[in-house]
Amino acid sequence: MQTAYYLILVPMVYLAFAVFIVGTVARLVSIWQKPKNPSTLMIHHTKSPRWLWALADTFLLPTVRRHNPLLWLFLMIFHIALLLLIIGHLELFQRFAIFQVIDHEVFLGRGFVGLAMAIALLFFLFRRFVSPNRDLSVPEDYYLLILLLLTVIFGAEMDWARRWYDYGEMQVGDYRAYLMSLVMLKPKLPDALTGSGHSFMLVLHVFFANLFIMFFPFSKIMHSFFALPMNKLRRG
Repeated sequence: MQTAYYLILVPMVYLAFAVFIVGTVARLVSIWQKPKNPSTLMIHHTKSPRWLWALADTFLLPTVRRHNPLLWLFLMIFHIALLLLIIGHLELFQRFAIFQVIDHEVFLGRGFVGLAMAIALLFFLFRRFVSPNRDLSVPEDYYLLILLLLTVIFGAEMDWARRWYDYGEMQVGDYRAYLMSLVMLKPKLPDALTGSGHSFMLVLHVFFANLFIMFFPFSKIMHSFFALPMNKLRRG
């Protein structure tokens, strides 16, 4: 069991990020090398600041809000939760002064951020079982959502155990020591992460996160790299 834990928590992490970097670069290069066509995307011209309008289109999704308010609500919940979880994972490496405007524990939200994101993902998943979304969905759509949902559930479980049930065997310091050892290319697994009753939660969280990271460059979700530039192009 310890060997399996090590393979997932160390070599598979390095492999996942190698695939992500190489895959992302290859995808961007292939897009850059495609024949250039005259732009036909600019559907309306706005006065400056156009980048501000592009930011609003990208992050506030006004078109979705007008046509499907319920979907827009869950998209907002998802993206806000995602931002807060990214901040939380960055703070697992180091506490940054920029994030200390509000005094808080790592993670933000006392466990409810992970819960909110899981609920949003369940909404996205179940809506694909109902027409017309079911008719437009492909296996990749379900795979991505299930993979991300499992990553969130097992990650949130560790936070819930620590905050809601006073399970103190795995602490922020243990996660930080593990992650920093990976960054320094001197991997080390603290005993608290591999010998506690919740070790399998961490291993499953990292396992599904690794799969998601490796699949990311080859999936539709790559659109996130292009959302802002495309909206800027539309705005002129």
